[in-house]
Amino acid sequence: MSSEVTPPEVAARRSPWPGVALALAAAAVALLGQRLLPAVSPLLVAIILGVALTNLWSIPDSFAPGMKVAAQRFLRLGIVVLGLQLALGDILALGPRMILVVLLIVGLGIGGTLVVGRALRVPPMQRLLIACGFSICGAAAVAAVDGAVDAGEEDTASAIGLVVVFGTAMIGIAPGVLSLLDLTNHQEGLIAGGSIHEVAQVVAAGGIIGGGALATAVVVKLARVLMLAPVILVIGLVRRRGSAPVEGTRPPLVPLFIVGFLVAALARTFLPLGPEVVHAGSILHTVLLSAAMFALGCGVRVSVLRKLGGRPVVLGAVSTAWVFVVATTGVLLTS
Repeated sequence: MSSEVTPPEVAARRSPWPGVALALAAAAVALLGQRLLPAVSPLLVAIILGVALTNLWSIPDSFAPGMKVAAQRFLRLGIVVLGLQLALGDILALGPRMILVVLLIVGLGIGGTLVVGRALRVPPMQRLLIACGFSICGAAAVAAVDGAVDAGEEDTASAIGLVVVFGTAMIGIAPGVLSLLDLTNHQEGLIAGGSIHEVAQVVAAGGIIGGGALATAVVVKLARVLMLAPVILVIGLVRRRGSAPVEGTRPPLVPLFIVGFLVAALARTFLPLGPEVVHAGSILHTVLLSAAMFALGCGVRVSVLRKLGGRPVVLGAVSTAWVFVVATTGVLLTS
């Protein structure tokens, strides 16, 4: 973005459509990239496009209102639509033991990552974003936490970049490591779904494993996605406890978009939604989040990212390994 500061009253009078159109065009390019290279997340492509564009070209201020719409409203709406991918009956069919394992994966994953991040002196907000992204559902979790705590653009973009890169690496690493262990196809699917970061990456890894592992992995992954709501609730409780009320107000306990996420999940569970509706929801969710990631990327300067150093990268590697160990141990002990 241009370094010139636009007065709020001027920006408010400008149309959001130029920025919205640019963000949606970038999302379309990101989706095309996924069709050419299925293993590459469109969210990562969108962020790279945004960072490249803003660092190579001074984006006119007239795009700013639309970029704000994409980075905030599209992001939240994308999380809401993600709820349409969750059928609670499929998750309950995993059984109480595996559901307990999912709870441990998310809880221990976040806790362990926060502890290591503190030891590495990674800034608190950045390590929270990394912990949730690596332990729950990748970029969508980072975006949801950002929407709840209003993290900085650099912290959000770097966390999303890390979770997508390490998750993509796990597409090949996880099946390779699991093939060395004496596991059933079902167990391999459980571990893949419990340890890989993004839903699309789980699908790719499950396909490599083969057999019935793909369906099993996706259900376990969606169980982790469902944990997004209680985690945001806990974060909201902590924020309310740690913040002084301003003019009688406190941060919301549960952001409205998380309520929408739960409503969408309930609709998928109890309403007769056809597969075409679910598929359309999947595409819409990807488009909205890709546009949001592009807008976030446009707020990031490479010079600022250079100052982050290698510690967040080390934290990402440790978190990936830790979540994989927790998932593998949990599956071996319960199945």
